[in-house]
Amino acid sequence: MKNKFLSLYFKPPLMTSLKDCDTHKKDVLIIANGASCSQGLLDQELKNSPIVVVLDSAMERVNTLGVKVDYLLGDFDRDFDPNTYLSNHKNLQIIHTPDQNFTDLEKAFDFIISKGFSQVRVLWATGRRTDHTINNIANIVRYKHHLKITLLDDYTTIYPLDKDFKKWYKKDSIISLIPITQVSGIFSQNLVYPLKDSCLILGYQNGSSNQVSQDGIVHITHKEGDLILMESIP
Repeated sequence: MKNKFLSLYFKPPLMTSLKDCDTHKKDVLIIANGASCSQGLLDQELKNSPIVVVLDSAMERVNTLGVKVDYLLGDFDRDFDPNTYLSNHKNLQIIHTPDQNFTDLEKAFDFIISKGFSQVRVLWATGRRTDHTINNIANIVRYKHHLKITLLDDYTTIYPLDKDFKKWYKKDSIISLIPITQVSGIFSQNLVYPLKDSCLILGYQNGSSNQVSQDGIVHITHKEGDLILMESIP
């Protein structure tokens, strides 16, 4: 079979802000190569996302689930042949990204930005290899001005925070604030353990396992640094 690799790599940044994107209302779903999620969560995300991108050898598992895949992206090393899946997936486009200086997830974010999308949800980004999990979570802050990114598994929803964040939560919802390096000038409202001009430093001081005080809006602001929110799923 003729090799249909499309060798390309997109270097960030490709746009100055989310406002530059014309197709921002469409969600893209990335299926990475970490631990699989439940079928229920997968079905829910497939229903809400018209475009599906699978990363590298995760395709071996995805192929057994009956998922329609639009793009298969990766460096395709270790004897993985993406062309094997062309006959099972109509209009599948194979995107070869051989640059080893970036992870497959980073390259997928760059590719999605280049296609004009600005919202992406990511499954299978956690679990299995701990080094991949840490990198996948930490790297999302670098794209927060270009993409609205949400990582999901069966236990947690993860996304970077803007400097001023507001969201309605039920009482006793568990949320964690994780700094990427150092975050300063943090203030919160409606949390059991309030933050008042606080500083969080990765590895030294974190905001793990806080709780919502009462039904209503949680308001979190910070002045400097990159802050990630993790919502625990009951």
